[in-house]
Amino acid sequence: MSAKDRRRSGNPAVRAAAERQVQAGETPRITWRSWVGGARLRTLPLAVAPVAAGSGIAHMVQGFSLPLALLALAVAVFLQIGVNYANDYSDGIRGTDEFRVGPARLTGSGLVNPKKVLATALVFFALAAVAGLVAVVMSGRWWFLALGVLAIIAAWFYTGGRRPYGYAGLGEVMVFIFFGLVATVGTVYLQTEIETQEAWVTGAAVGFFAVAVLVVNNLRDIPTDRLAGKKTLAVRMGDRASRALYIVCVLLPFAVPALYGLVNPGMVLVWFVLLIVAPCVLIVITAKTPRELILVLQLTSLAALAYGVLVGIAFAF
Repeated sequence: MSAKDRRRSGNPAVRAAAERQVQAGETPRITWRSWVGGARLRTLPLAVAPVAAGSGIAHMVQGFSLPLALLALAVAVFLQIGVNYANDYSDGIRGTDEFRVGPARLTGSGLVNPKKVLATALVFFALAAVAGLVAVVMSGRWWFLALGVLAIIAAWFYTGGRRPYGYAGLGEVMVFIFFGLVATVGTVYLQTEIETQEAWVTGAAVGFFAVAVLVVNNLRDIPTDRLAGKKTLAVRMGDRASRALYIVCVLLPFAVPALYGLVNPGMVLVWFVLLIVAPCVLIVITAKTPRELILVLQLTSLAALAYGVLVGIAFAF
């Protein structure tokens, strides 16, 4: 089947279900729940974590600004939702979702006009841009405009364009940069001009959690991504190496409480995140089916959020 045919057909499983509904006298339809699902709210912890950590560091150097922190959070959340709808659109029109295991996507289901999904993605990118512009005007950090443009470009070309970098095994690199370093350090510098080592070290730690989420997601999808011709890092590395990479990524962030624990006693709380991470590591080591990795995906996102919030609190107080 050609890519063009796949774009027309959508996900076979969903298409078959839709045909059964028609035969039963029911009209297949997309509800508001489908659109909420398309936003992939479970990924939003990855947007919140760096802002929480960065705001804590800004508070540490007495530069915290609640309005600017909230605007940074708005930018991060709107960008994340925009990325999710953009991925839904791009993967759907490429036919990648034909091989997908899991809930049907809006575009891949064939029940939603792809242009509507694209328009929704653009709306959230626009909201992120507006929030970012307000933050720039309030802070006077005009160079953030260039950073915002780069972030939107990176968000689109993850799965969009003729040569999406997410299909070439570079997704983890960009996630580390934008959901780790840029988001954390950017949150700090938006609120204060004081340069801190903590911002960069913590940004890297938060970035490793974001990478871990993507690694386990792609680990789950290795068989279907191979069929779709999607050469993610997990596809290139293989199953065993991807599992090892995940473990490294969820354990490296604990270098932060180890390094700063003596100076910031609140870092002791960060170690409790291991209560979430440890079961994830065990499941990744022993998992036999993709379904087992779905729980790891959810728990890792939760761990990232808990880590970002607790590190931020530890630095702040």
